[in-house]
Amino acid sequence: MATQSKKTTSSSSQTQNCAAEPQGPALWKQLDAAAQCLQAVRGGQSATAVLEQVERSLRPGVQALLFQALRQLGRAQALRKELAARNPPPRVDNLLCTALALAWQEDAAPYPPFTLVSQAVEAAKRNATTRGQAGFVNACLRRFLRERDALVAATDKDPVAQWNHPLWWIRAVQKDYPDHWQQILAANNAHAPMTLRVNALRGQAAEYLQTLEASGLPGVRVGASGIELAQAAPVSQLPGFAEGAVSVQDAAAQLAAPLITEGLDQAQPLQILDACAAPGGKTAHILELAGAQQKWQMTALEMDGERARRIGETLERLKLKAQVLVTDAGDVDEWWPKANGRAQFDAILLDAPCSAAGIVRRHPDVRWLRRESDLPQLAKLQERLLAALWPLLKPGGRLLYCTCSIFHVEGRNQIKAFLSRNTDADLLTSPGHLMPGHSAGDDKLRENAIGDHDGFYYALLQKLAA
Repeated sequence: MATQSKKTTSSSSQTQNCAAEPQGPALWKQLDAAAQCLQAVRGGQSATAVLEQVERSLRPGVQALLFQALRQLGRAQALRKELAARNPPPRVDNLLCTALALAWQEDAAPYPPFTLVSQAVEAAKRNATTRGQAGFVNACLRRFLRERDALVAATDKDPVAQWNHPLWWIRAVQKDYPDHWQQILAANNAHAPMTLRVNALRGQAAEYLQTLEASGLPGVRVGASGIELAQAAPVSQLPGFAEGAVSVQDAAAQLAAPLITEGLDQAQPLQILDACAAPGGKTAHILELAGAQQKWQMTALEMDGERARRIGETLERLKLKAQVLVTDAGDVDEWWPKANGRAQFDAILLDAPCSAAGIVRRHPDVRWLRRESDLPQLAKLQERLLAALWPLLKPGGRLLYCTCSIFHVEGRNQIKAFLSRNTDADLLTSPGHLMPGHSAGDDKLRENAIGDHDGFYYALLQKLAA
């Protein structure tokens, strides 16, 4: 996935769901750090960047608290306004919002609400920035505990509180999906599964699933090479990960390589381009499908040097080779001569920069960082890249356009406009817009279903012969 420069599970019993104190760092320390991170995200910084600044021993717990707070931020903001009509100082506001986001749903709270409240007050007392407002924090949160049901009911009419998305985002989803918008927004607030892609050069998914189960990591098959784990695990616990046996990749993202390589001859030295390749998952998957002979000549582009380095690391772990160029894919005259002497490509994958609206389950900060004005700007960038890359495709070749977005302006509308401008383009059978969540019914247990996946858009285009 390329973006512009860019579980919590309910428990049936209180004892199963939480403990009075976390194991490890004190809860007040984690809450204080989570509130600081929330303030930074609300100020425009990505959660990934701010979490890197958190003390390593605190980071896992803080990330869990922050992500849950971001998933419930709309409700938390509305509750805070009920408790204090005037905006308190930013650090106090974010501490209150963090505690309210975590505590307002008792069955989903990571700790008992009274524990979260007392520890949030402790955090206020311990931090010099908020110490003078500790009494105010205590009064607000104690009132919340006393009047929780009434306060929640008072915020139910606020759509931002109800759906935990910005109002413009809610309206955009309603417009694009008038019959399914509620399900889409609800799915965005759930947790995404950890899905693996088994390296076809190293083994089969069915065999690797048995290896996982023997290691105490059960899962189910999804797609041709995927396995959805019952519970997420560190990659260090995945058998053979360091040796390249398996990669982590969302089930919807695993559709890209088979779509772009369908019908390509493994025995021919074909030219393949991955135009916005970081972090390299789709590049690697294409090379895995190239077969043991590895005759396809793969070029991967990425304009950010650090992200390009990650492509190299991915390929090195999987023992695959590709030409990686640090460049803007739209600046064709700059990179095309270096890539292959201006030879046309047999296949092009354009995983275009987008709003990332399909992956907010994994990156819950995205919904609060994006602005409505970002969408037309991103659509122009996508249009520019399509126009730049289409002439580089051989007649009869295929270009796969994809985004990890559910918005029509970045998907079906973009391709409809492209087809109107390019009479030599034919839209082949394509998945189109995929919504986040599970496949219908029991399909996730079938080999040809992709299970619980992110939101995505795919359009497979073929260039007609002159």
